[in-house]
Amino acid sequence: MKSSSRTAIRGAALTFTGDPFLEPSASALRYEGDAILVMENGLISTFGDAPAILPTLPDDIEIATYPDSLILPGFIDCHVHYPQTQIIGAGGEALIDWLDKYTFVAEQTFADKSHASESAEIFCTELLRNGTTTASVFCTVHEQSADALFETAQIHDMRMIAGKVLMDRNAPKTLQDTARSGYDQSKHLIEKWHGTDRLLYAITPRFAASSTPDQLELAGALWREHPGTYVQSHIAETHQEIDWVQELYPDRKGYFDVYDHFGLTGPRSIFGHGIYLTDEEWQRCHDSNTAIAHCPTSNQFLGSGLFNIEKARNAERSVPVGLATDLGAGTSFSMLQTMGAAYQVARLAGTELDATQALYMATAGAAKALCLEDKIGTLEVGTEADVAIIDLKSRPIIDYRMQFAESIEEQLFVLMTMADDRATCATYIAGNLAFERE
Repeated sequence: MKSSSRTAIRGAALTFTGDPFLEPSASALRYEGDAILVMENGLISTFGDAPAILPTLPDDIEIATYPDSLILPGFIDCHVHYPQTQIIGAGGEALIDWLDKYTFVAEQTFADKSHASESAEIFCTELLRNGTTTASVFCTVHEQSADALFETAQIHDMRMIAGKVLMDRNAPKTLQDTARSGYDQSKHLIEKWHGTDRLLYAITPRFAASSTPDQLELAGALWREHPGTYVQSHIAETHQEIDWVQELYPDRKGYFDVYDHFGLTGPRSIFGHGIYLTDEEWQRCHDSNTAIAHCPTSNQFLGSGLFNIEKARNAERSVPVGLATDLGAGTSFSMLQTMGAAYQVARLAGTELDATQALYMATAGAAKALCLEDKIGTLEVGTEADVAIIDLKSRPIIDYRMQFAESIEEQLFVLMTMADDRATCATYIAGNLAFERE
């Protein structure tokens, strides 16, 4: 973590003290209408009521004030493909055909390290411009694609999770590794990057259909050999995909059981989508503390289906869920727009999702899904000072609408249904100003 001088910001602020899926939203929120947040040595050192804190601060400390804004924990994107930045908005296909037509074509260009580095810089810059401070990122099969992403995230001092994709079948030959080369390259990347500055490594089989049993077996062995690393992959996104995985793994009881059999489930494992998980699989996610990344804009764009948040966050067997853009099938870097899409998906699925719950999945809930709740996701003193400042009047129509909002919950709802990247006033990374809107 880069050193930072003491920085103080002032404005309305909101953070979480509980889980709004498991208790009333009002009691899970901490809202300060006039707050001071002090960041020092990369951490939050003071947070609370401004009139109470101001007399305790040194006279020479500079305080950046953000009127008509909301100070939030930095957003956390739990599942995203940085190499697919160049194919956002490539449509007209369902998942498997979309991969063949667009994704695999684009990912072959990441054999070129300079191209990967350019894409990584654009990707990280866009994250910061949207107030996103941490992401769990898929690279390509190329080792240098992971190097490029980690190098860029390191320059920006971001808390980043990423990994090279493992894929030894059912993909173009130029995008295939082998079970052994995938293991060896991932091991080298773990030794090079995991725990360096704010960087963390995720062992990354693309999905069960693109890895042989040998590759998944070695992936599980690699995870056991390196405690503290992550596993990320995809699960139960479409019926076609589920049927395909069952054909390839006929001895397994289902999609989740494939990963479980090879030792790839548990804390610090997070799987994208989970639209069609069975009740038994949801129970096994709960029992093993395996997390799901909810990717609403991607699921809508590809027509994959409707995620059932009620099944995922059932109080009797709750599963950790974080919100995710899933670019490039996802259509926006904005977690605000992703929150709005999650609300719409919930409505279409016949379930409920309020704005507090959506924000939780993009901040504290996402941090919990990634087992990083002690480091990021709230404004709690002692956590890392990754902060997003969101403008409550970023467009004339939002300014007008906010005049009629009667609570912070209603303000949040307006933000998630109407705001986008233009609402980001500033983004702080480890206490340093990393983005400021012109």
